[in-house]
Amino acid sequence: MIIEPRMRGFICLTAHPKGAEQSVKNQIEYVKSKGKIDGAKKVLVIGASTGFGLASRITSAFGSDAATIGVFFEKPPMEGKTASPGWYNSAAFEAEAHKAGLYAKSINGDAFSNEVKDQTIELIKKDLGQVDLIIYSLASPVRTNPVTGITHRSVLKPIGSTFSNKTVDFHTGKVSEISIEPSKEDDIENTVAVMGGEDWAMWMEAMKKAGVLAPGAVTVAYSYIGPSLTEPVYRKGTIGRAKDHLEATAFSITDSLKDIDGKAYVSVNKALVTQASSAIPVIPLYISLLYKVMKEEGVHEGTIEQIQRLYQQRLYAGGEVPTDEKGRIRIDDWEMRDDIQQKVAELWEKATTENLSEIGDLEGYRKDFYNLFGFDIKGVDYNADANEMVAVESIKE
Repeated sequence: MIIEPRMRGFICLTAHPKGAEQSVKNQIEYVKSKGKIDGAKKVLVIGASTGFGLASRITSAFGSDAATIGVFFEKPPMEGKTASPGWYNSAAFEAEAHKAGLYAKSINGDAFSNEVKDQTIELIKKDLGQVDLIIYSLASPVRTNPVTGITHRSVLKPIGSTFSNKTVDFHTGKVSEISIEPSKEDDIENTVAVMGGEDWAMWMEAMKKAGVLAPGAVTVAYSYIGPSLTEPVYRKGTIGRAKDHLEATAFSITDSLKDIDGKAYVSVNKALVTQASSAIPVIPLYISLLYKVMKEEGVHEGTIEQIQRLYQQRLYAGGEVPTDEKGRIRIDDWEMRDDIQQKVAELWEKATTENLSEIGDLEGYRKDFYNLFGFDIKGVDYNADANEMVAVESIKE
């Protein structure tokens, strides 16, 4: 079938298998070009199919020759209907890993559930024995707590007062004012339940109890802080409370791993185009201006560049892992440079529908968005028939 992008709001309803394959190959080539990393050899990535999780799996495998298990929740293809993009990413990753002689298996299911935790632990026991790196990179708007059975839904809202500022519809380039009503108390609780650290801690507790954590095992979860521009809707909003909880959880996990000399970190990453960030008002405008400035300064990074640098220059650089005063790894250091933030703030004041294409990088934003779904990737013939029925080798449907 000929596969084209079909949009509904901020979501693309289709994904291109050949585009996803090429995107994964491009990321693999980037990691290989940067040289070997003396990193973990047995790695579990929870949330392994897109974004930072996928980049972590690729960097582990092709930077450190690691055996990887990836956990994700993706929609397989049906005749005449494409899979979700993460399915095609994972299929391409496994195929390339197996070609390179690397162990790679995947589990498709709800990572919040006890069943998937148990299934993953059994696979580690059977095939790897123990793992020495666990990446936690889940991004879901909904979570059912496996203990209480309660389903929680996260919201992206300010706390305390209505937030008004500029935003952009990245499809049309229209800059407009937006107002977001403040959250209610249960909004905060629900968002923390979904996006905080509770599930990360549950994973680590279950794995420690099962004896599948290697001595000195390290676990890393991903977070974001961002500038004062986005603070009311992000870091000081409901999602910020969840990130505070996630970051606090790193300390409690580290305490629980003391007897195996284990360690938990939160890595604060830079702003990038993701399905989630595209739906957050204000963020697309900020990212399009940020991209423009960082590209001009020669310090722009995509997802794979971020994670490769995290591994090579932070986690596995030798010696103590550098952290900030709150114990966080900061790989958003280039984004948060004073000179870059000052330039973005100046552009923000000027940004209008008429000038955004000049003062911002809306085209780069759009390209990155379409790339998430396997579209607009150089070297792919989108006019050719594509087989939507692609399998992930290790998953038996």
